[in-house]
Amino acid sequence: MVSSSEQPFAPLVAPSSRTQHVQSVDRAMALLRAVAVATADGSTAARLAEACGLNRATAWRILHTLEAHGIVTCSRESGRWSVGPTVVDIARSAGVEALVAAARPHLERLSLRTGETAAIAVPRVDGLTYVDEAASSAIVAATWLGRTVPLHATSTGKVLLAFGDPDVAAGLAGRALERCTDTTLTSHDALDAEVARVRTRGFATCFGECERSAWGVSAPVLDASGRLLAVLSIWGPDSRMDRPRCEVLGPLVQEAAAALVRL
Repeated sequence: MVSSSEQPFAPLVAPSSRTQHVQSVDRAMALLRAVAVATADGSTAARLAEACGLNRATAWRILHTLEAHGIVTCSRESGRWSVGPTVVDIARSAGVEALVAAARPHLERLSLRTGETAAIAVPRVDGLTYVDEAASSAIVAATWLGRTVPLHATSTGKVLLAFGDPDVAAGLAGRALERCTDTTLTSHDALDAEVARVRTRGFATCFGECERSAWGVSAPVLDASGRLLAVLSIWGPDSRMDRPRCEVLGPLVQEAAAALVRL
């Protein structure tokens, strides 16, 4: 039994600042921490309440409120509680944001090494969004920051289709593919073949398919389980980024993308 003077999962709040905190939130956080570290035998509502110094009714109400938001989940057969999918999603988002912050020097080195604009995009609900880029001061190029792009007409989009959530690719299946330029892939069969090729060789190319003057190469940033975290790209004008050069730069972008997950 845990005494009132020994509550291992009591909120980590200084006594002088407790008046600025909401007690129910403090209790919810204590319960969440208890769920996260509990053994199988210690993950019932009664044992969690005991560990946090709460009465069972209070712990029960808080746990069910957290469950409604996906923060925790309960096995009705065993009565045991565990961390829910919302916490996993939050952790993944935080991991991606940390990755983007750490990517800056890699983008700068890639830009210096290639003489082109290097960019990083992350998957969002509506596709991909460019969140950072680096370019030499000598390069005059349109910025992609904050933009979402057509998935079928960019190298970043092709990487998402090849390595990202399969539901995203499935969502394109019944839709017409917009022709942005005369090189845009508008046939689903042609796009499927291209995505398969990207999956095999590990990088994607775009030859003016979204904008005539924008040619690029992209590679996936994958976690240890193979989940797509971000897409690393090099973009430049067709006067410099011809097809042979794009093929040479592909492995270079792959190398930089792999380095990001070794940080």
